[in-house]
Parts: sequence; C-alpha cells; structure tokens
Amino acid sequence: MGVPEKITIDGSVANKSALEEYNSENGTSIEIRQVKYLNNIVEQDHRGVKRITNSMFGFKSLDSASITLNGIEIVHTLRKGQLATQDISAQSLAETFYSLAA
Repeated sequence: MGVPEKITIDGSVANKSALEEYNSENGTSIEIRQVKYLNNIVEQDHRGVKRITNSMFGFKSLDSASITLNGIEIVHTLRKGQLATQDISAQSLAETFYSLAA
C-alpha cells in the first residue's frame, strides 16, 4: 500500500502531532490539512454507509463487514460518477454494477 500525499483532519491536536511524528520518523512528507470544512465534506460522504449499517445488529466477522462496506462504497462511487473506466455513461447504474461483478 502507498502512503497518502495529503490527509484532512479536524482540529484535533493529537492527530496533527501523530502525523507530524510519523513524517519525521519515516522521512515522509504527508501534507496535513487541518480545515474544518474540508473534513466535514469527507465525513458527510460516510453518511450513506452509516444510514445503511446502523439498522444492522453489527457484523459477526471482519470478512462480512469488509464485503458489505465495499459493496456499499462501490454503489456510492457509481452513483456519483467517480468510476474511472471506459464509457459507462450509456449504461444504467445496475448494468454498470453487474458488469463489475462479472
């Protein structure tokens, strides 16, 4: 896995100091963006996942949680048009999802 170029966090001093310590220990230069409104945009993106998973009784295993959350994220990515593939504009959301699953 790669290291991110930028990380957006809220006003937490602990998060900022941990990232600065990570940068100094590992020789990385991860840019720390500590902007309340940018962080809200990132957090708002997870509302759909929270809405779907709150009604569940919890996941019994890490595997089932991973599979379910990945499926939810794929559908949200498709809905927002963020999938970087060849011309999918002619396909419906369902057709695109099923073509990825095949």
